[in-house]
Amino acid sequence: MKALEVAGTIPVTRDLMSLTFDPTDTSVPAGETFLPRKLKGRLGLAAGLDKEARAVEGLHALGFGFLEIGTITPRPQPGNDKPRLWRITESREIRNRMGFNNSGVKAAKQRLRKLRSTPYGRSIVVGANIGKNKVTPNEDAPLDYEICARELAPLVDFLVINVSSPNTPGLRDLQSIETLRPIAEITLEAGRKAAKRDIPVFVKIAPDLADEDVAAVAQMTKELGLEGIVAANTTINHDEGPGGVSGPRLKQRTLNIVKQLRSLLDEAQTIIAVGGISTVEDALEYLNAGADLLEAFTAFIYEGPAWPGKINRGIAKRFIPHK
Repeated sequence: MKALEVAGTIPVTRDLMSLTFDPTDTSVPAGETFLPRKLKGRLGLAAGLDKEARAVEGLHALGFGFLEIGTITPRPQPGNDKPRLWRITESREIRNRMGFNNSGVKAAKQRLRKLRSTPYGRSIVVGANIGKNKVTPNEDAPLDYEICARELAPLVDFLVINVSSPNTPGLRDLQSIETLRPIAEITLEAGRKAAKRDIPVFVKIAPDLADEDVAAVAQMTKELGLEGIVAANTTINHDEGPGGVSGPRLKQRTLNIVKQLRSLLDEAQTIIAVGGISTVEDALEYLNAGADLLEAFTAFIYEGPAWPGKINRGIAKRFIPHK
């Protein structure tokens, strides 16, 4: 991450990275996605890798179409005790129990402001994944999301409400409609007011939600006018130890969720699918199931720096948009 951070801020190095790893135009025209401008590609980077918005330029140069930073919380917090990240090499998966380790919304805002001060930085599509601090009681959670939305909305292209990480005690309880609705309402209101525009807001859900709960979240996003849903986070349905697992085992369940969401959401709403995408075929399966955009993290760790450009080139050659 440090190498990507440094390399991304040096124009010559950044251009060399783009020429090496992302030499082909895989852009998606304005109007084919929820964004009012061109998107570099349909595959973006999922939240959890660049938690601090430190390496946005470098990761963009490798070929990701967009990036989701975070999770960002109002106040800095160290996260859970180490060790808290493990590779499951036999299945090419990752288990993590990070616990929203980040330097807080003020530090993220500073870095984003610096990023947006250059033409290259302004050209990158960046979303912010936001959450609550561990010490914040669930009844006060809406205020944490309001703070993050207010501080970050003017500097990002979209916001993602994270109520689905398994590594903050009680967070997944916020996925119930009774607690999620006020969080979504206050995030939407604070984001729009701060950004002075209709900033797109998503909810990120867990793959372990029952179908009826997925349907309830989908209905709520329609009623409130949210942009859509990011599906899905890591799973706790495993016996690997504490924390959430990401990688291939998520694919089938998340595919089923995407298909369900496509049948429930308005046509104009957006589904960002994430979970077990390793190949172009995986990506196409999600897109043909109804996803509009994709995100990945785990396969990038295993496959290396050429992987995002390779996947976006494959998508550009073979996918016919359904919108």
